[in-house]
Amino acid sequence: MQRDAQRTALLAALTTIVLWASAFVGIRAAGRFFSPGALTLVRLLIGSVALGVVVLIRREPMPRGRDWILVLLCGLLWFGAYNVLLNQAEQIVDAGTAAMLVNISPLIIAILSGWLLNEGFPRRLFAGCAIAFGGSAIIGFATSSHGPQGGLGAVLCVAAAAAYSCGVTAEKPLLARVSALNVTWLACTVGAVLSLPFVPSLAQALNHTDGDALAWALYLGLFPTAVGFSFWAFALARTSAGRMGALTYLVPPVAILLGWVFLGVLPPWLALLGGALCLADVAIARGVSGRRLLALPLRRRMVRGESHSTG
Repeated sequence: MQRDAQRTALLAALTTIVLWASAFVGIRAAGRFFSPGALTLVRLLIGSVALGVVVLIRREPMPRGRDWILVLLCGLLWFGAYNVLLNQAEQIVDAGTAAMLVNISPLIIAILSGWLLNEGFPRRLFAGCAIAFGGSAIIGFATSSHGPQGGLGAVLCVAAAAAYSCGVTAEKPLLARVSALNVTWLACTVGAVLSLPFVPSLAQALNHTDGDALAWALYLGLFPTAVGFSFWAFALARTSAGRMGALTYLVPPVAILLGWVFLGVLPPWLALLGGALCLADVAIARGVSGRRLLALPLRRRMVRGESHSTG
């Protein structure tokens, strides 16, 4: 039973990585017709509606009391601010540079979760994050058409990483009391509501967009948003925020692989070296031996007799 739970959580986490990596391709494609705010709004509206249908069917308990503050923070920072900032950044810098800069977030998550969530500061985690950050930097440099400096785009990516990290830190304690599904739906809905000022921009974009851009917007809302964020919350409820954050270092190499498969862009050898370093991070930061990837936090909760809601 414990091993099955570990495998399910690991599968959910890895599925999220693939979906989020594919989002870089989708954002670049849809961004030709949608402004950053409009793309955020349409993506979150689609995700909120899709998740809302499942929530109505399952009828799981809602947050109570102060938990609503964490829901608002998660929705504002992660679903709202992060998406707008990243969408704007990807109109200035290429996906490689964006992936590299956004991937400072695992280090921020590790620091915030160690400080605010009492997860500690394990040496293995920080050593792995340092190695993977180097790998992400190599990938960004090797695939960047702008060189190592992205100016305003770089600033936006760093701001997006900070918003994302704070959102994850706010989400983690919620998952001890509220299901992953409900947390994701509520945060997504909060982000959508806060993005309503972009309605005029969205209306204008819908009048001029083509079928491919609409398809990408639909994909971004259903899969990287609805499915990806739900699976992430499911896995996050079963391990530490720091360890889950370290796993996201797999996004840049997976994004490059997807770009190669779907766009026919062959990554340079230097990017492959960076991808290898990112993979090394997962082995070091999480103490991976395959089945042990999510085992320790889950085992601790079972010993304590704790149980978390699932999505």
